[in-house]
Amino acid sequence: MKLITFLSILLIAIPASDKLVKTKIGDDITVNLPDTFFAMTEQDMAQRLPSVRQPVGAYTNEDRLVDFSVNISATRWRSTDIEIAKDFFKASVVELYDRVDFINEEIKIIDDKRYIIFEFDSRINGDKYTLDQQGAVRKYSYILYLLINGKTIVFSFNCPIQLKDKWVDIAPKIMNSIKVKNSI
Repeated sequence: MKLITFLSILLIAIPASDKLVKTKIGDDITVNLPDTFFAMTEQDMAQRLPSVRQPVGAYTNEDRLVDFSVNISATRWRSTDIEIAKDFFKASVVELYDRVDFINEEIKIIDDKRYIIFEFDSRINGDKYTLDQQGAVRKYSYILYLLINGKTIVFSFNCPIQLKDKWVDIAPKIMNSIKVKNSI
């Protein structure tokens, strides 16, 4: 039993792979993802990314704990309204969780395009009075919004807060590698 506990701790302590490989998402988007990531199954997407709109692309690691997804939002904005959109999206993020601690929020140029960036830790409180006595869910997230051609493209990276230290340096590398064609 002690060996299993030691091996479990060792596996968690091993740093995430720094090797990123170019991944094509549809015809117009590429991103460098860890070589250990693979496309989510339909079941994975239904379970972990419930939405009326299916993601353009969704990827996860071998443990299915760390996720990256790309979606086109129903919310339409002109790129000139980026400051207003940033406030709107921030309010939306805050409403999704019981607690949000922002690490970074800014508008940044990546590959000649302006992106809204939110990096944060979140918490959804559990309910100890339900039958399953669910505990709090805490995550680290790094989200980009791109307003382009009347569309809002959302890039999302997240992992459990316990894995944050392994991914906090890799998530920005992933996000800074995004390339979106102007013709999207």
